[in-house]
This record gives sequence, structure tokens and C-alpha cells, in this order.
Amino acid sequence: MAPAICGTVPFIAKPCALGLKIQASGPQKAQHNAILEKVFTAITKHPDEKRLEGLSKQLDWDIRSIQRWFRQRRNQEKPSTITRFCESMWRFTFYLYIFTYGIRFLKKTPWLWNTRQCWYNYPYQPLTADLHYYYIVELSFYWSLMFSQFTDIKRKDFGVMSVHHLATISLITFSYVNNMVRVGTLVMCLHDVADVLLEAAKMANYSKCQKLCDLLFVMFAFVFIITRLAIFPLWVLNTTLFESWEVVGPYPSWWVFNFLLLLLQVLHSFWSYLIIKIACKAISKGKTGKWNPLHVSKDDRSDIESSSDEEDTVRHKSPHSTTTNGTSGGASGTNGYLTGATCSDEH
Repeated sequence: MAPAICGTVPFIAKPCALGLKIQASGPQKAQHNAILEKVFTAITKHPDEKRLEGLSKQLDWDIRSIQRWFRQRRNQEKPSTITRFCESMWRFTFYLYIFTYGIRFLKKTPWLWNTRQCWYNYPYQPLTADLHYYYIVELSFYWSLMFSQFTDIKRKDFGVMSVHHLATISLITFSYVNNMVRVGTLVMCLHDVADVLLEAAKMANYSKCQKLCDLLFVMFAFVFIITRLAIFPLWVLNTTLFESWEVVGPYPSWWVFNFLLLLLQVLHSFWSYLIIKIACKAISKGKTGKWNPLHVSKDDRSDIESSSDEEDTVRHKSPHSTTTNGTSGGASGTNGYLTGATCSDEH
């Protein structure tokens, strides 16, 4: 099922994007200039004042025009809105599928209703075909995110997302090898639900459905904070730290597993802080104008640099930040969670 999704989504997403009148063209292209192009590709994409002055004398251009050229040239390498929409649709489809699969699988298991069942008869618990499939599909997806972030545009939260992907892959692999798969399924399913809403919000954003985007972002923020700051520690960490201690007692891999889970909780707190920060900005912005969480977050998260005359004299503070306009991502836009989390413009 999962390979079929991967193969068919690109053929579905693009027609959907065109049907929603999403522009296929990317940012405005910079005019051809061999000297500036050589500097851009071989030396730096962000020239300092000294280099700008030298280029200004060499080309007989004013500094503002050169800054504008470099800004347009940087934006030229960024994916178009339709490309971002297709990426978000692919991720939305995957997360929706795997979350639905996880719910259907878990509702038949005893450990969903009684987390102590995760540890009874451990480690001699059978690994069923359904459980094995669930793990392999999730692990494959996160490995793909891990590799793709190096070929994607470098985001503002690149380091944080790298830690997140490594922690996720390590958790999935470690829990599988140590047969902690029962509690592992709870962790995976709990994390997938918020990502479904995030990718849906991104698609609404790219489609310029502002009200829908705002609604989905509010739902995402609510679900993310509830699942990551309330359910995860009270339900998952409670069973891995305390119930497992009572049933099977501590052992070497127990410490490693719980360390990884606690690291994940730290990341949850960091992203929740960013989400709350965006929400507060959106509320304060809404007092004087239209509530637009994506525009509000643009200062911190936008990956498309402004080319307005007012900003030509100052380099954009976050040229490589995550997408709200279009990712990872993710998470994440995409890769990151706020990569597109806000609704104007992106896990």
C-alpha cells in the first residue's frame, strides 16, 4: 500500500494543484550577469559590504541593485509553490494513511487500553506481521526525510530537525531490536496525528484558502500541544519510566530507551514554544488586522526573501528559515513542524 501511495501521489497532486490555480512558476529570475553569477556560485550567496562595494565599482551598479540581484538569485533556487504543494500532499497522504493504519491496528491490541501490557512477558512477546509492517513503513519514511534534508534548501531549524530525525530513527530502530515494539507503536501513532493537520494546513496555505488554513493551524496547534505535552508524558513516559520499572525492572537498554524518549520530549517542548509564540503573534496581529498566523510567522520562519525596496538595504535576517509558504516539513517543513505551520507564508 505504501509504495503505491509514493508512486501515484505525484500524478494526483500536480493536477490538483493546477485545478486549485496554484502557480507553477517559481520566484522572479535574476537577470543574467556572468560576474555576479560567478560570485554567487563560487564564492558566496551573501556578499558582505566590502564585496558589494567592489562589485558596484566593477559593474557600475548601485549597491541596492546588486543586493536585489543576489536576493532574486537566491530565491530562484527555491522550489515553486506547486512543488511545495505536491510535497505537502505526499506527506499528508502518508501521514493520513499510516495514522489510520495505526489506529486500526492498535484498537485490536490489549496494550492500547492497558499500557502495562507493553511489559508483561517482556522480552518474549511475538512480533506479528502487522506490527512488523507498521515499523518498517515508519522507519523507511523517516530515513527518507533524513536523507532528503541534505538535498533540500537548508532551513533555519536544520540542526533541530536533524536531531529530531536521528532521535526518531534511533528510537524506532532501538525499540525494534530490543522488542519494545508495543510501546513503540503507541509513540508512532501519537506523533502522526498532528502531522496530518500540519500538512493539510500547508496545502490550504498554498491554495490561498486562508480561513481553512487558519482553522487547520489552530487545530494542529491544539492537537500538537495536547499530544506532545500532555498525553505523551502522562501516558507513554509514565509506562516506560514507571510501569516498566515495576513489571520488569531496569536493565541497560531501558536507560537508553528512556533517554531517547526524554530527548524527544525536550524537542516537543521547543516546538510547542514556537507554536505558542506564533499563536501569540497572530492574536496580537489580529487586534489590528486580519488574523494570519503564516504571515505573522514569516519573520521567523519564511524561506522566501523579500525583494521590497525597503528591505534592499538590509540583508534578510532569516534567508534559510523553514517554510510556511512552502517547505519541509515539517515537521516538518518541511521538513519541520513549523515549516509551513503558519498559514500565510510553512514538518
